[in-house]
Amino acid sequence: MPIHVAIIRKVRSGCERAFEESLRELFKDSLAREGVLGVHLISPPQGSSTREYGVLRTFINERERDDFYGSERFGQWQQQVAALTEADRRELHGLEAWFSNADSPPRWKMALLTWLALWPISALVAISFGPVFENLPALVSSAIIAAAIVFCLTWIVMPALVQLVHSWLR
Repeated sequence: MPIHVAIIRKVRSGCERAFEESLRELFKDSLAREGVLGVHLISPPQGSSTREYGVLRTFINERERDDFYGSERFGQWQQQVAALTEADRRELHGLEAWFSNADSPPRWKMALLTWLALWPISALVAISFGPVFENLPALVSSAIIAAAIVFCLTWIVMPALVQLVHSWLR
């Protein structure tokens, strides 16, 4: 199963262009690796006061992730951008990755958006898969349904929904 990693770095004022250029070179090199399935840069919105950049990477598996982050090339890049960044990298997991940054929206907006994503997905998954698992013990079928919902929210629905309503969130 693919491994998704979201990392946020805060870039020093005036170093944004150098950081982006360095990151694009690393992207090019990393995409040549067989175990890297994709990489995306999330730049701060134009006119925003934040200088946090998000990097989303997808790896074939945990071993490939660990090999990449332990590679000589990644180590060189870390040293190269150390002077360009203020904060160490922080790795985010699950739904936290879609909301966590310096300009986090109000909690009520995060809760409302999560509910708007969760409600139809949970109904759809329960309707679609509930009958398939009806002969299983309730705890087992609910665990499978919950896993399907979390998968849909984390890798499909929330990324699209957050992008769709980005300006409203801010």
